[in-house]
Amino acid sequence: MNQTHTLYAITHSLFSGRARAYLIKQGIPFVERSTGHESFKAEVLPKAKVPTIPTLVTPDGAVVRDGAEIIAHFEDATGNPCQPPGLQQRFLSALFDVIGPEGLLRPAMHFRWNFQADNLHFERYHFYHSQRDHPARDDKTDNMMGRMQQVARIWGVNEESIPLVEALYMELLAALNAHFEQQPYLFGWRPSIGDFGMLAPLYAHLGRDPYPARLMQQNAVSVYRWVERMNRADQDAPEFYNAGDDFLEDDQIPETLCAVLRVLAQDFLAETQASAGAINGWIDENGAKAGDNAPRMAGTCTFDVREQTITSAAQPYRFYGLQKCHAIYDAADETDRAELDALMTRCDLGGLMDHRLAWKVVFEDNQETWQAHG
Repeated sequence: MNQTHTLYAITHSLFSGRARAYLIKQGIPFVERSTGHESFKAEVLPKAKVPTIPTLVTPDGAVVRDGAEIIAHFEDATGNPCQPPGLQQRFLSALFDVIGPEGLLRPAMHFRWNFQADNLHFERYHFYHSQRDHPARDDKTDNMMGRMQQVARIWGVNEESIPLVEALYMELLAALNAHFEQQPYLFGWRPSIGDFGMLAPLYAHLGRDPYPARLMQQNAVSVYRWVERMNRADQDAPEFYNAGDDFLEDDQIPETLCAVLRVLAQDFLAETQASAGAINGWIDENGAKAGDNAPRMAGTCTFDVREQTITSAAQPYRFYGLQKCHAIYDAADETDRAELDALMTRCDLGGLMDHRLAWKVVFEDNQETWQAHG
């Protein structure tokens, strides 16, 4: 029986890179097709329901939409090889899986779209080849790029906030670089779910686009090597002469990793709190109920970071990811929960587990829907 999967994706897509790297690392046979391929609209979209990427078609014809869902599909079937066994590592792995795709949208969009002198020709090549081959291809490419150039503002990137966005990103690169000088992956010698989540913005946008890729190569060589490593089937860690083959022993959380989280916490914690309030208000105002589709954006939220006010889209999807952290935290006994609280305090993320939505976000038939807690 043919065991090859088909991944519908786009080379320059933030979310596609997360799923692609997982398939590569796990040795799962797949072929990749652009969403511009005729088969996507004709054969896949009726099952996917929503034309987003990445979307996976299994050898038996099942369709799985969304990068996190694609990874969960394989993890559930293979004993969760990318889940660290220790409670603290497993919790932080789930958290990094949220922070990557959701918490780093501002630098990802800023460094792609606000440096057109460096990036324009590179981006146009990829957007052009993601379009179906038809006479209006040029116009559709220009229209799509025109819309995307405005998207950074949706996440709160503007003239006033750009210095903060850039400063936080450069601090993150420095902290990540210090960590990856000591370990090839977030939690030791093999990639975790959190590695794939962080790769989402750090590969397609920040590690490939000409301007930010140069920043990473010149300022954070070890981060750039991690980006390369995450797209290789083998461990790809020859610079580590004492390399092991598993997660760090004894549920160890290196100080270098806490330093990374302390940088990320500066806007992630404030935005999560503001988003929860905004989305819960949206739920009340719109009379959302169980089974309704959860929107990708539910109003806006406003929060302060270093005395800079940022207004951004409030995304229920952030909490779809955070629910995995909630589940780990809520299932822990009193002693283990106290250890997780201490860990979050150590990483400047104290109180993160308090910010929740009135409804859960779940995937049903490839669509995000509201579901009651419990």
